[in-house]
Amino acid sequence: MKKIAWITDTAAQLDEDFIRKHNVHILPLSVVFSDGSFRESIDFTQEEFYDKLRIAKVSPKTSQPAIGEMVSLYEKLESEGYDFAIALHLSSGLSGTFESAQAAAKMTNFNVYPIDSKIGSFPMGKMIEVGAGLFAEGKDAEEVVATINKMATRSRLSFIPSSLNQLHKSGRVSGTQTFVTNLLNIKVVITFEDGITILKEKVRLNKRAKDKVTLSLRADMETGTVPEVSVIHCNNATDAEIWKSELLQEFPALKVQVAALSVCVGVHAGEGTTGLSWVSY
Repeated sequence: MKKIAWITDTAAQLDEDFIRKHNVHILPLSVVFSDGSFRESIDFTQEEFYDKLRIAKVSPKTSQPAIGEMVSLYEKLESEGYDFAIALHLSSGLSGTFESAQAAAKMTNFNVYPIDSKIGSFPMGKMIEVGAGLFAEGKDAEEVVATINKMATRSRLSFIPSSLNQLHKSGRVSGTQTFVTNLLNIKVVITFEDGITILKEKVRLNKRAKDKVTLSLRADMETGTVPEVSVIHCNNATDAEIWKSELLQEFPALKVQVAALSVCVGVHAGEGTTGLSWVSY
């Protein structure tokens, strides 16, 4: 049986049990504040990041793993006797990590299959889980990569910022838009479509925004199978747990988990953001 390594980045937000079970190697994304660069999950916790974000006078930037770090990891895996690696990364519409993985793969003799997840968070873990299961059944790398690429087209992630303040600070929306939406209590729904984020809806009140996202979930449940969803959040587990309870009341057979989003999302979406993510089969 071939020795296979999985590689991803901290956008996936995998827990330690999952990482150990599937032998996943994590490349950290970084947040650059005025006083330096900090690697996600290594140099600070989620709580420490949001404490720092609240007092930052200048909005931080995000940074992808260095290509040299990728090359070093690939060479290390080769020296440890791995036959090849699957490198699944944050959407290329948001980060250059996938392109760097492609370039790094050409700089070594180790066989690496870079994959653009076209998303972040929960679906990335499901892609690794499904891929690992296929390898256990004896499928080859090309078939696993093809399956994961199909999953990327059926993966969903929508989120609702608590306000547009952080999106304004990070340069994603204008000051006028921020003022008006906050004044009128307008909520926006931001959704991944073909690997990029778009402003999908503008509605009054957070409940209506959640209803819009849940409507998309219902549509996928009617045309396919959605066994599991993840309520995602930026340092807002309380509201995420409330949304989980609401979903279980409507869909009692649905498996619902709550998970924190990468702090790199928090840089733009801001603290208090909640959302929903799933894969339709």
